[in-house]
Amino acid sequence: MRYFVAFLFIFTSITGFSQQTIVQKKIFGTIINGSTTFPLSNVNIININKVKGSISNTRGVFEIDADVNDTLHISMIGFQSLRVRVTNDWVKNGNSKIELSEKAIALEEVAIKKYSLTGYLEVDTKLIPDQENYRYSISGLPQGYEAGEYSPKAFSRVMNSIFNPADMLYNFFGKKPKELRKLKQMKKDNTVKALLETKFDRETVAILLGIDKKDIPEILQHCNYSEAFIQTANDLQILDAISQCYEQYKVLKK
Repeated sequence: MRYFVAFLFIFTSITGFSQQTIVQKKIFGTIINGSTTFPLSNVNIININKVKGSISNTRGVFEIDADVNDTLHISMIGFQSLRVRVTNDWVKNGNSKIELSEKAIALEEVAIKKYSLTGYLEVDTKLIPDQENYRYSISGLPQGYEAGEYSPKAFSRVMNSIFNPADMLYNFFGKKPKELRKLKQMKKDNTVKALLETKFDRETVAILLGIDKKDIPEILQHCNYSEAFIQTANDLQILDAISQCYEQYKVLKK
């Protein structure tokens, strides 16, 4: 009986040790300004492979779940975005210093002439027309479809897109099933969601989905989202729109 108890104790210890060894690794990093060497706070870090997010603190330090060969996307307004691969040395040493370079931004003069604004709010609000974007609800389908401003051909475009999904959407969704499965993961991480809610450059969405930024407007047009939505939505709204379109595509494909 004593031998059995001893064996059970050893087996339990080994099992517990094995479970501890597979706990998710955390790595640390310090982000600095490449020009001044000062630490940068509020820098956004996303593990592209695991869709986990983090933000650097006032000392420029961050921690994030990561394994060897995972890729981190590091971004901050006013600085060049950077992609860094997690190496064995980084995991072994536990910390790494990362430099971000400032962007050189030249602002050009912008002249607004379209509506001949006067500068008086009460007058100008009457000069600018309201934009109305119509969405069509179709019996049997869970989501509506946005077709922009009303026109006689708007509904026809919606119907053509819905009932010809292979022609319209396969090139985008059919070839990237692994990347598009990340859509649900993105919504679960609050840091990633908060980052996307404040961004309008489509860069992070494109990198997480493994597509080109130029493809995003085309995808949303095929999903019948209006030009106004595509131009003004933040990255989280863009992510939700692509997610809805992808889910609809999977239903129609079946």
